Amino acid sequence: MAEPVVIWGAGAIGGTIGAYLARAGHEVLFVDIVPEHVEAIKAGRLAIEGPVDSFTTGGDAVTPERMSGKHKRILLAVKAHHTEAATRALAPFLAEDGMVVSCQNGLNELVIADIVGRPRTVGAFVNFGADYLEPGRILFGNRSAVVVGELDGARTPRVLALHEQLKVFEPEAVLTDNIFGYLWGKAGYGAILKASALDNQSIADFIANPARHGLIVALVREILAVAAAEQVKVFGFSGFDPEGFARGDAAAIAASMQRMEAFNRASAKSHSGIWRDLAVRKRQTDVAAQLAPVRAAARRHGLRTPIADRLVELIGEVEAGARAIGPESADALSATVRQAA
Repeated sequence: MAEPVVIWGAGAIGGTIGAYLARAGHEVLFVDIVPEHVEAIKAGRLAIEGPVDSFTTGGDAVTPERMSGKHKRILLAVKAHHTEAATRALAPFLAEDGMVVSCQNGLNELVIADIVGRPRTVGAFVNFGADYLEPGRILFGNRSAVVVGELDGARTPRVLALHEQLKVFEPEAVLTDNIFGYLWGKAGYGAILKASALDNQSIADFIANPARHGLIVALVREILAVAAAEQVKVFGFSGFDPEGFARGDAAAIAASMQRMEAFNRASAKSHSGIWRDLAVRKRQTDVAAQLAPVRAAARRHGLRTPIADRLVELIGEVEAGARAIGPESADALSATVRQAA
């Protein structure tokens, strides 16, 4: 019998990937902390809906406390601020020659490797749009890049097999020898999504808003400066041109902004998951956790990140109920750009 793939965190990202694998006949074990979601999956009521695809499937599913066995392939798909706890929870069930694949936003591979070891950690970059709506329901809003790679860039049999399996979900999935180039690219692009969560505009409208142009450029360049200090060659995707931003090339930046706007306007996922956590689910976001390794790297190199620092503060104020989402909050972040200048 084939080794099952474990999806640890069966929400927007993990649930979508797992659903495609299950529908294709792969053995999948879904692990999630929401009992109602687990029961829906076990009952064959995991519904993927939206403009990309619409189908219902299911599979074996458990809550973490019901987990058992040793597994060679665990796809971790929890929010960044839950990475440490989730990795410690799954570690007893990871085979000695197994791997944890970080299907998350952020540089979570660094946290995972500290717990299970770098040889048992594999990097992944995902940028497709999905939202967990309620137990058993996930919106698949748009397709986008899916990339996997060993942390050291090696082309091992296990990462080749993982790449082939992920092509069941995303036929254009990429196998890379520079996974950190994609992860740092997502850090730059993702900073825009984080900033957009301060306002109620859609991602596309936020990018297209002339009042936010200076903020977006300054924030992205701040993140990319840290990547440069880390000597990472950053890759672009979905219209994002990190090289143009890093150079400060006005024409390239304008073209990139237009492409990013068009990409996001075509998606059924209009707002970021961070905005959804704040405005809809009323829960803590993973903004601070995602930006923590970026800010830590900046400090190691003696770089300042005033805009990212203020972004974390502002999101924290919204989480605490001390600040409302709206243009005034985005203006407060824009003011930091002017102060830094």
